Amino acid sequence: MAVFCHYRHLQWRYLQFFAICNGEYLYICRKEERTMATRITKEILKDIIEDQKEFLSGRKIIERTFPESYLDSEEIIIITGVRRCGKSVLLQQIRKRMPQSDYFFNFDDDRLTSFNIDNFTDLCEVFAELYGNENYYYFDEIQNIPGWEHFVKRLYNQGKKIFITGSNARMLSRELGTLLTGCYIGMELYPFSFKEFLCLEGEQKLIGNTAGTLNKGKMQRLFSSYLRMGGFPMYLKSEEKVILKTLYDNILYKDVMVRHQIAGEKEVKELVYFAISNIGKPFSYSSLAKASDIKSPTTVKNYIGYIENSYLLFSIPKMDYSVKKQISSSKKIYVIDNALMLSLGFHFSGEEGRLLENLVFVELKRRNAGEIFYYNDGNNECDFMTIDGIQVTNAIQVCYLMSDENTRKREIKGLTNAMLACHLTEGYIITASEDEDTEINGLNIHIISASKWLLEDSNK
Repeated sequence: MAVFCHYRHLQWRYLQFFAICNGEYLYICRKEERTMATRITKEILKDIIEDQKEFLSGRKIIERTFPESYLDSEEIIIITGVRRCGKSVLLQQIRKRMPQSDYFFNFDDDRLTSFNIDNFTDLCEVFAELYGNENYYYFDEIQNIPGWEHFVKRLYNQGKKIFITGSNARMLSRELGTLLTGCYIGMELYPFSFKEFLCLEGEQKLIGNTAGTLNKGKMQRLFSSYLRMGGFPMYLKSEEKVILKTLYDNILYKDVMVRHQIAGEKEVKELVYFAISNIGKPFSYSSLAKASDIKSPTTVKNYIGYIENSYLLFSIPKMDYSVKKQISSSKKIYVIDNALMLSLGFHFSGEEGRLLENLVFVELKRRNAGEIFYYNDGNNECDFMTIDGIQVTNAIQVCYLMSDENTRKREIKGLTNAMLACHLTEGYIITASEDEDTEINGLNIHIISASKWLLEDSNK
């Protein structure tokens, strides 16, 4: 049986690599020390730098939103987000905006599998040899290199301006620890927003003008497409399902299994499959353990944490003023993008409501709306509560259609109960196409179509 290596030189303390056998991924972990590591020479670094120079040549890009203040700050700018969401393009967009000459290097290259912290000195020497002395550095996917933060801190101490991208949420937490505390600004990037989707479709004129029957019809058609197609740029441009499959494989194997030395491929895949098939439904670590044949709920908790760090899935707790109850209560899971949700999980007809709920959750994350919870008083539920510090800022219910009277009563009841419990006077119900303002017992309820809400600049 022929076996073809997926990566030729994955060297860690233990040799780990993927293989493809009869079209299936195999994860192999052998207890061997590094052998036959490819030494990183300056010539190899020069070749890689030359190959990466034409990154944006001939490519049509959609400008991403980026805080202007970041460009002039002295801090290190760290942009994180799921793979293939556009971080590299944003990095190049920033480079174009900046008038200074610079150095750029992408560490997501198979020729760099044996690159270590000692090679950073060689890289700096190659930069100086090729381009002279510069003060601006742009590093793509630098989290692939253990100890990278020590090198970056050294550059920062020398007065260099540094922009970094990475595909792991820990870049903004544990991995930086105290080393870069106070030295960096973190930003999370997500797949295309609805506004960016409209720009990709050449329909940016609709962003500020939906008056008229023709425009309203066009807007609804485009929203329906965005609801199912999601926001991954490469998938939107080609609509090839293999892009989603490859993206998922890269996240699962590179960012989860190899990074955390997990050998149980079947268990992890079953866990992801079950979670994505039950978006928006309460779960416990014990229930996920049973569903995925993982023996320990603690192991499930760890796996979910690893997957969340890769930005594939997100879990939110039930809102409770008791922190202890929050920790022990059931949680809900959402996925980074609706296209992946449809591609990876078990689905059936009439699922638009779950797609809309997932879309609203990702938009709240994109808007940095604060901590996100769900509310349940035992009888009624509200999909999302957002908290900034200790202040509850929003109560948001999601309902695809409000035409059924029983559905309308249930959704409003869940929302108003949450509002009363959190002392809010305004709440929102996001629907597929309905717009209405109503008042119930002094509480202002805004029923708003998703396309309109998605194009608002506020954090509603």
